[in-house]
Amino acid sequence: MDRRSVKLNISLLLFFFFLSSSSTAYSLAQTNAQIKKSSLVPKENPFTVKASLVRYWNKQISNKLPKPDFLFSKASPLSAVEAAFFTNLATQKSLSDHVSSLCSAAKLLCFSNSKADIDKTPNKDADFAVYSNKKFANYGSARLGGGDNFKNYSDGINFASGEFTKYSRSSTGHREDFASYAADGNVATGNFTSYAAGATGGAGTFQNYMPRVNVPDLRFASYDSDGNNHKLTFKSYVGDTNSGREFFISYAKNGNGVPAEFATYGDTSNVIGSSFNGYGESGNAANDSFKAYSSNSNNPNNNFKNYGSGGNSGIDSFESYRDSANAGTDTFTSYARGSSSSKVNFLNYGKSFNEGKDTFKGYGTQGAKFPTVGFKVYGVNNSFKEYSPKGVNFAGYTKKTAPTGGSLKTSGERVNRWVEEGKFFRESMLKEGTVMKMPDIRDKMPGRSFLPRTISSKLPFSTKELTELKAIFHAQDNSTMEHVILNALAECERAPSPGETKRCVGSIEDMIDFAVSILGHNVIVRTTDNVAGSKGDIMIGKVKGINGGRVTQSVSCHQSLYPYLLYYCHSVPKVRVYQADILNVVAKTKINHGVAICHVDTSSWSPGHGAFVALGSGPGLIEVCHWIFENDMTWAMAD
Repeated sequence: MDRRSVKLNISLLLFFFFLSSSSTAYSLAQTNAQIKKSSLVPKENPFTVKASLVRYWNKQISNKLPKPDFLFSKASPLSAVEAAFFTNLATQKSLSDHVSSLCSAAKLLCFSNSKADIDKTPNKDADFAVYSNKKFANYGSARLGGGDNFKNYSDGINFASGEFTKYSRSSTGHREDFASYAADGNVATGNFTSYAAGATGGAGTFQNYMPRVNVPDLRFASYDSDGNNHKLTFKSYVGDTNSGREFFISYAKNGNGVPAEFATYGDTSNVIGSSFNGYGESGNAANDSFKAYSSNSNNPNNNFKNYGSGGNSGIDSFESYRDSANAGTDTFTSYARGSSSSKVNFLNYGKSFNEGKDTFKGYGTQGAKFPTVGFKVYGVNNSFKEYSPKGVNFAGYTKKTAPTGGSLKTSGERVNRWVEEGKFFRESMLKEGTVMKMPDIRDKMPGRSFLPRTISSKLPFSTKELTELKAIFHAQDNSTMEHVILNALAECERAPSPGETKRCVGSIEDMIDFAVSILGHNVIVRTTDNVAGSKGDIMIGKVKGINGGRVTQSVSCHQSLYPYLLYYCHSVPKVRVYQADILNVVAKTKINHGVAICHVDTSSWSPGHGAFVALGSGPGLIEVCHWIFENDMTWAMAD
């Protein structure tokens, strides 16, 4: 090798050495910069609730599809330290002393116990407009004349609470007006104890009271008792509401000439329960009118116990009561017992299009003198036990007729007034270009979060443990919170329907476990993207059948009202699940992406199910479809 070649090789070696050195230096500089940059980004604490949830998801779910943000957003906001603290309290069964802190930190549903406002100006009229969540004690007591106006009270808020104790007691000629009270709320509670007791003259008007409320809870105890001609009017009372209850205990007891009028009470509502216990008992010349009461509603339940017992010359009128309702149950026990010259008229009573059940036991008996009872155009499926053989007249009693052709539909639109248009639809509607009505799919439940499973698994959850549950969440007897807890427990403890597997879950981990136990580890969860198009006309865009549009199995999860986020999940066999673009009817632009589920086998459903009322058919005769509403979800095997 000559000297020239040696010099060339040395030059090439030096060139590559400097090149590699510079690359190494650049790489080291770049790595150091990345380390420095990443050190500025805070890392998520691996002990947080969300970090733990991510690890659990990766362990249980076999696919690598994106994690569902809408589900993970419902995870507990508790920090690692907070979660450990409350878990320790739950383990030691001492959470009750710190439940206020838990409710605040964990985003739970809890009710505060505010003090009552004491009326210091009894002779001054009050105008409460745009007012909310107050307790009134001794307000308007012994007032002479004048009136109070509660307008737009607790309007549109999530938890409307009003307590009126000894309100307008022993007043003379005093007027109370409740207009648009607690409208469009979620959980509304009203407590009227000793309201207008001993009042003379004047009037109380409840107009448009608690309309469109989810779970109204109202109590009238000793309301208008010992009163003298203090007229009460309930107009458009709890209309269009969902699953509520009203208690009238010792209402107008020992009253003199106390007229009460219930007009369009509970109209078009879903599962309203009213209890009248000792109503008008020992009253004199009572005059009560129930007009269009529970009409067009779904499964109303009303209980009249000792109503008008021992009264004198009382007049009660039930006109168009439970008319065109779906099913329903009314019980009259010891009604007008031991009364004198009582007069009761039932006109167009119980004419529900699906059979209800009415029971009259001890009606007008046990010493009742000269009772006059008229049943005119009265519905089917009624039981009359131990009623007075004299003075009772039955005219135009409806005879039972069998439905024809498997259809329960009788009179068009009037039949399905209580079923929102678009809530149920046929599978054939899920075709591109179809224009249809979308129901109100907005989530009307209060915002809450799941509890970490480390906490929820240590809390009692059964009706047998109700006392412990009430102690933890500070739920008083007969309170709204007790009602909320009992309703949820009753639904969760209900026996499953034929072919159904169900479970209530209070943590995301529990929901994952249930879905995996039914469908396997390769699953995906879906929900409707948003609420655009809700309560309006929509056009169906592109439609995709999940699992190739085959009949499959899914797990659907629906919210239940409870202090922490609770879902009622159930496996639904023989369904088809669809995804569909939802378009603006005019512009034909995409506004939403919906998930719909179609139940292929409806043979085990009740004949009075809202789907058959709306669509005009019966069990096993048609498939029924519905949208997955906001914050509800459905699980299926991943494609």
